[in-house]
Amino acid sequence: MPFILKKTKSDRIVDAVLYTVLGLFCLATLFPIYFVFIMSITPYTEVLKNGGFVIVPHAITFEAFTTIFSSNTVPKALQVSIFVTVVGTACNLAITTMLAYPLSKKFLPGRNIVLMGIVFTMLFSGGIIPMYLTVKATGLMDSLWALIIPGLVSSFNILIMKTFFEGLPYEIEEAAKVDGCSDIGTLMRIVLPLSMPIMATLGLFYGVNHWNAYFGGVMYLNDRSLYPIQVVLRNMIVSPAISQELAISQSSLNTMPPETIKMATVVVAIIPVLIVYPFLQKYFVKGMLLGAVKG
Repeated sequence: MPFILKKTKSDRIVDAVLYTVLGLFCLATLFPIYFVFIMSITPYTEVLKNGGFVIVPHAITFEAFTTIFSSNTVPKALQVSIFVTVVGTACNLAITTMLAYPLSKKFLPGRNIVLMGIVFTMLFSGGIIPMYLTVKATGLMDSLWALIIPGLVSSFNILIMKTFFEGLPYEIEEAAKVDGCSDIGTLMRIVLPLSMPIMATLGLFYGVNHWNAYFGGVMYLNDRSLYPIQVVLRNMIVSPAISQELAISQSSLNTMPPETIKMATVVVAIIPVLIVYPFLQKYFVKGMLLGAVKG
C-alpha cells in the first residue's frame, strides 16, 4: 500500500498564506518591470489623460522605440555593452579558473599565503582615486579595456570556484594523469566539462555585472561613442535635453514626453538579461550550492 500523506486543515491554511505572501513578493518584483514596459508603449495622450499612471493601455505605440533606434547613440551603446559583456565575461572566467584551480590543490607551495592575500582584498581596497590613477597610468583611458581589465577577477568568485574544484573527485584527475594527461590537459578535458554549473553561475554573475556597470564608463571614458548602454541611460536621466544625448532633432521628440523615451531605453537595457537568464537558471542554484558547500 503506498503511503499517502493527507494535509490537515491547518496545513492547507499555512500553504495558502505562504503562497499568498510569495505571490505578493513576486508581484512587487515584477510590477516595476511591467510598468516601465507599459509606459514605453502607451501613447502620450493616454498618459496625460490618466495622470501619468497607466496599468492597461487602450492603445499601443512603438514610436518611442523607433525614435531611440533611429539615432546612432543607442544602437552603438548596445554594441559596446555586448562587446564588454561577452569579452569581459570570457576573460573573467578564464582568469578566475586559472587562479582557482591551482589554489584548490592543498599541496601547492604558498597556497595559504595566496589565499590570505585574496581574502585581504575582499576586506580592504585602494579606493576610487588609486584605481583611476592606475587606469590612467596604464594608458587605458578612453578604451573599452578600461571597462574590462580593472574588474578582471573577483576574490569572492575565486573562493567559490576553488571550493567547487575541491569537491570534485580527485580519483578522476589521478586516472587522467595515469593515462598521460598533463595538468593543463586535465583541466581542459576533465575538470572544465564537469564544472559547467559553476561556470554558468559565475558567468551570469560576471555578465550581469558588466552589463549593468556604468560607473567605469563615467570615470574612464570621455569619448561618447564608447559609452555603454547604461551610461547613455544614466545621461538621459540626469540631462535636461534628451535630444542632445540621442543626437537627434528636438522636433522628433515633440510628440512624446521625455519619460517615455527613458522608459523605452530602460526596456532595451533590461531585455538582454531577461532573455539570457532563463537559459542559465537551471545551473544557478546547483552551481551556488556545489560551490559554497563542501561535504
